Amino acid sequence: MRNDTLIKRDLAVLWHPCTQMKDHEDLPPVPIKSGNGIWLEDFDGRRYMDAISSWWVNLFGHANPHINAAISTQLASLEHTILAGFTHEPVVKLSEQLVAIAPSGLKHCFYADSGSAAVEIALKMSFHYWRNLGRTRRTRFIGLSNGYHGETLGALSVGDVSLYRETYKPLLHANITVPSPDCYFRSAGESCADYSRRMFEPMRQALEQNADSVCAVILEPLVQCAGGMRMYDPVYLGLLRQACDEYEVHFIADEVAVGFGRTGTMFAIEQADICPDILCVGKGLTGGYLPLSVCLTTDDIYAAFYDHYTAQRAFLHSHSYTGNTLACAAALATLDIFRNDDVLNRNHALAEHMARAIAPLCDHPHVGEVRQTGMIAAIEMVKNRGTREPYPWQERRGRLAYRQALERGAILRPLGDVMYFMPPYVIKPEEIDRLAAIATEAITTATAS
Repeated sequence: MRNDTLIKRDLAVLWHPCTQMKDHEDLPPVPIKSGNGIWLEDFDGRRYMDAISSWWVNLFGHANPHINAAISTQLASLEHTILAGFTHEPVVKLSEQLVAIAPSGLKHCFYADSGSAAVEIALKMSFHYWRNLGRTRRTRFIGLSNGYHGETLGALSVGDVSLYRETYKPLLHANITVPSPDCYFRSAGESCADYSRRMFEPMRQALEQNADSVCAVILEPLVQCAGGMRMYDPVYLGLLRQACDEYEVHFIADEVAVGFGRTGTMFAIEQADICPDILCVGKGLTGGYLPLSVCLTTDDIYAAFYDHYTAQRAFLHSHSYTGNTLACAAALATLDIFRNDDVLNRNHALAEHMARAIAPLCDHPHVGEVRQTGMIAAIEMVKNRGTREPYPWQERRGRLAYRQALERGAILRPLGDVMYFMPPYVIKPEEIDRLAAIATEAITTATAS
């Protein structure tokens, strides 16, 4: 097999995600033959550093031997079984371990197969909770501007990234959006914490004015990933927890992208020392191997559905592959690595090295900001550094930089004009240095005229 052969076959039958397929006339898809660690290799022998963890899912490298072995062992006895009326050891063991490591208060796990599906579960669970309590006026949700929670209709309804949402707006449920505490917009000399604290006032007002019709507030803790890797301070989360308690509204933490060590702690919410009412996780849960997501929730929410069948209070949500056995085995192996390899402490050192490696980009004439939270770093390209004037989106400078990086052997798929690093945790310091050099060259070339 050669690259050109597979590309031709691909373009005859495949419709790729999040892609204008006409783009492939001048930039074909890259056929991948194999992977090892942070590296992917095509059929012509070219290698690429997977700097974005294959869309943020891969934690411990491709072809990780421990996860491979766990899936192989499980495959020999059971690949999947229905979870309605049945159970299996991997899903029970995984649930026990998730409850043990999650913020105290989250006691029950409800499984799905994607981040969007987990968000749909969280929204339905919160709405249904209030319905079961007889508070049927609660039908809306509050989210942040620039927030993203997935691309199913319920998830789009609580998101605010127009690129994904605008076309489907007539299909979406009306909700409430308040300004994000995104620290990119803080005043000169203002700390991120002070700005995040100041930007909580619109949220407080929205809760005060609408609490009797709101089920929950949903947000991505610390990093708005698909919205351009925009970041804010944990103080906002603490204030939100207090306000949700005051106004009796659920707090849904969407950690599908930021959970499992990405922000420096196992869960980003830990940095505010609080517990949400519902925690959504996915992506890295299986180390990037198999689709699996989960909503963790409290005894209080669980109890609102626990009754005789004739009371008609059950949560009748389902997915065919809920709690898939192989995926649970992969997740258990992933949690093994966290426990046995001191991952979070090692990540702190890697994050510090990443900060040093990309620091020179702070002075680049077409970089408006370099920002970082844990193992997530972002570089915002702008037309004018002094005013932070963005490039016209039609120029697609991010795509130009992506192409340049790809030619140099790194996958740095941008979010608009934001280049970012979210690598597997097995990356080495010298590989971080190489990524930083490639990103610098790519950005310089893409902004040269």
